[in-house]
Amino acid sequence: MGSALLCCAIAVLVVPAAGGQRRFTRLFGAGRRRARRRVPVEWCVGIAVGCAAFALGPGVGLAAVMVGVTVGVRRRRGRADRDRRRECGYLLAGLEAVVGELRVGAHPSAAAESAAGESRGEAARILAISAGRSRLGGSGADGWIQPDSIVAEELSRIAAAWRVAEDHGLALAELLAAARTDLLGRIRFRDRTEAALAGARASATVLAGLPLVGIALGQLMGAAPLTILFGTPAGELLLPLGAALACCGLLWTDVITRKSTA
Repeated sequence: MGSALLCCAIAVLVVPAAGGQRRFTRLFGAGRRRARRRVPVEWCVGIAVGCAAFALGPGVGLAAVMVGVTVGVRRRRGRADRDRRRECGYLLAGLEAVVGELRVGAHPSAAAESAAGESRGEAARILAISAGRSRLGGSGADGWIQPDSIVAEELSRIAAAWRVAEDHGLALAELLAAARTDLLGRIRFRDRTEAALAGARASATVLAGLPLVGIALGQLMGAAPLTILFGTPAGELLLPLGAALACCGLLWTDVITRKSTA
C-alpha cells in the first residue's frame, strides 16, 4: 500500500503542467520559470521502478533504486555536456558576428544587436541584453554576467574583456577576437581530452556490467545465482551491495574524467 502511494506521488511530480498554466508562464513568468526546479524525470522513474521492485524484497528494491538513480544522473550529465557544447558553438558564432560588425565601424550596441539577430541559443539572448544595456547608457559587459547560464564561465571571460575595453578605451573588436580565440582553444582542448578518455569510460562501463555476465554464466551452469540473490537472506544483502559497488564505480569514473576536462 505504501509503495502504491509513493508511486502515485511520483506520478504527480512528473505530470506536466496544464496547457493554460504553461501559456501563462511563457507570457508572464519567463524569469521565474528558469528559476523553478522540477524533480528530474529519470530520478522519479528510477524510484518508481524501485518501489515496484520492493514487492520482490527490500534488497531488490534498494538495488533497483540505486541503478535507476545512477542511470538518471549519468544521462542528465551527458545531456548537460551536450547542451554546453552546443551553446559554446553558438557563442563562437555570435562573437564572430560582433567582431565583424565592430571592425566595419559599428557602435558596440548596434553590433551586439545585429549579432543577436544572427545568433542562436544563449548567445542571441545575451547579445540582446548587452545591446539593450549599452543603448540605455549602461555597461554592455554587465549583460554577459549570467551566473545561471550553462556557459556562465565562458560568458564571464567575455564580460571581463568587454569591461577592460570600456574602462581603458581599448579596441573592443581586438579584445573580443582574443576572447573568441581563447574560447575556441579551450573547446578544442576539451574535445581532445574527452576523445582520449573515451576508452577509459568504455572500460569502466564494461567492468560494471561484468557481474551480470557472471550471473548469466552461473545460471547456465546450474549454480542458480538468481535463486540465491532473489530468494535467500544472503541475497538480500549481496544484491544491493553489488549494485552499490557498481554504481559507485561508474560515478567515481565520471568524477575523475570530468575533472580532467574541466
